[in-house]
Amino acid sequence: MGHPGQAQRSADPVIRYEQARKEYPDGTVAVADLDLDVHGGELMVLVGPSGCGKSTTLRMANRLVEPTSGRVLVEGRDIADEEPVALRRRMGYVIQDVGLFPHRTVGQNVGTVPALLGWDRERTRRRTAELLELVGLDPAVVTRRYPHQLSGGERQRVGVARALAADPPVLLMDEPFGAVDPAGRRRLQEEFWRIQRELGTTVMFVTHDVDEAVRLGDRIAVFSRGGHLEQLSDAVELLARPANATVADLVGRGRAVRLLAIGELEAVDLLPGAGAPAGAPAAPGGAGGAVPELAPAEPLRLGSRLDDALAALAASGGRPVPVTGPDRAVVGHLTADALLAALRRTTASADVL
Repeated sequence: MGHPGQAQRSADPVIRYEQARKEYPDGTVAVADLDLDVHGGELMVLVGPSGCGKSTTLRMANRLVEPTSGRVLVEGRDIADEEPVALRRRMGYVIQDVGLFPHRTVGQNVGTVPALLGWDRERTRRRTAELLELVGLDPAVVTRRYPHQLSGGERQRVGVARALAADPPVLLMDEPFGAVDPAGRRRLQEEFWRIQRELGTTVMFVTHDVDEAVRLGDRIAVFSRGGHLEQLSDAVELLARPANATVADLVGRGRAVRLLAIGELEAVDLLPGAGAPAGAPAAPGGAGGAVPELAPAEPLRLGSRLDDALAALAASGGRPVPVTGPDRAVVGHLTADALLAALRRTTASADVL
């Protein structure tokens, strides 16, 4: 079963690792003879503990790390035959601390690669404004600001915009949201997931966080120490059927709960016309009333993640929650039983509930 909401992928790999190995002079193996294809339009997540080779794998794709043996191909070409700087200009790259130039404005940071590619000023300005809007920032407000005038989450958004500026075929992301607070990180995950679907960019994304991996990834590559690929699958398969004890230990307990983060509400899950009308007050949730801090930031709609649906039910005190469609009209109501049915639908025949 594919990841719900999975982007369309091409059959041909954009990135291919063929027996790619990285071994250091002291004998330490960072990546062990890796065979891996990343398809066009796919969001591939590499996950595993520290020292498992996931970042090394990522950096082999833009020659920040050179493989000891084997080869890496990007769009069918062996990158060993390409000039490293030119290769990197064709790829977006986002890291945890963003790496924005502190003495350049947001606009100048986003326009860095277009300027290197010789774009004229007006084309660069239009592209910068377009991308800032895409990542949820107002160009009129932030273009002339400097990185120190932004929040951590805003800086990460600028980093994503900069990486996408030249419309690269590949975007490499190494723990990009790791330094952001949990609430901001969740918002960035959702925003990036939307952007990737909209643009269809091929993405390799490194994280040590299994929850982030299953929330974002079309497919997830699980690595163990020594750079061994233990499992490659979609999120549901990973949670339902860990390939071995190493993967099961990484995924941990509560796998059914994690499925809430990847399942999405569909019309079939809802009770038509059931419950209170949209906008009706929530039932008391105990002595303190409803629990608004549990509610999702946006009203429930078709396509909302199931963990947001659970939060909405908790905040409503258990009353049916209205769900809207594309035109913002209420198309049905969600109940606790309906949420459980949606979770079962997500897992299909997977024996995890």
